[in-house]
Amino acid sequence: MLNISLKNKARQFGRLVRHSAGTRRTGKTRKPILVDNKDLAVTFIGHSGFFLQIGGKNVVVDPNFAQWLFILKRLRVPGVRIKDLPPIDYVLVTHAHFDHLHKPSLRAIARMTRRKSGAPPQIIVPRGVHDLIYGLGYREIAELEWWEEYADQNFSVTHVPARHWGARMLRDYHRGFGGYVIRSGEHSIYHAGDTAYFGGFREIGNRLRPRGALLPIGAYKPASYRNVHTSPEDAVRAFIDLGAEWMVPMHYGTFRLSHEPMEEPVQLLEQEAIAAGVMDRVHVLEEGVTRVF
Repeated sequence: MLNISLKNKARQFGRLVRHSAGTRRTGKTRKPILVDNKDLAVTFIGHSGFFLQIGGKNVVVDPNFAQWLFILKRLRVPGVRIKDLPPIDYVLVTHAHFDHLHKPSLRAIARMTRRKSGAPPQIIVPRGVHDLIYGLGYREIAELEWWEEYADQNFSVTHVPARHWGARMLRDYHRGFGGYVIRSGEHSIYHAGDTAYFGGFREIGNRLRPRGALLPIGAYKPASYRNVHTSPEDAVRAFIDLGAEWMVPMHYGTFRLSHEPMEEPVQLLEQEAIAAGVMDRVHVLEEGVTRVF
């Protein structure tokens, strides 16, 4: 029975690889719009990657600029180029999975920042991820447990729970995982990382009250994938639980990681948001477009 299951999974993965290889890469690269210190601006890089401008700080979360994820082809080009970013103050990585922690992208951001500003950025990661980041060129590596806060004057990052897992390889389950609530002055934004729907969304909302939410909506088929990923329906429920003012979807359309059609997550998100009466608060961002909130 185990051999049959492994063979089925291998065949399913083979279909994903063949579909990715035969699909034309699309999308457009843009220069991000830079805003002044009082604004919150969100630029979607692609997949789960964002460039955030919040309270005068430049923050990048889960940057992945890879054209290939091993043998999976990137189907949407990164929305921005690293060389077009300003010097980065903080890089946040939600967990060690290869589509979220991409070492070449992290190294390139550190080099770009050092070249433009003379000093490398700080990086914030979950517990147990330090060894993967060491040597990539960051001035300091801060590891956080769930609900632990990193604070620097009027800027703070709180590591929050998720329903997922953090192993880089098959057996290194000591590594942490989760999301972040980033806050500066009146602005606050939650990046969920990878997660399934769980009761923790309500707790995050009650404890930290983020105004904005970046929530994953892809990689939910077959149904068993919803044990670790949110579907569009789950994401809308999570958004309502959080009590946030607005939502931006992520984790869809870039790498074919599961078996739903590539265009389906956004279509279902719109249907679910309309049914829940929150469509005016859901903002689907095209890669590279900067939205000021």
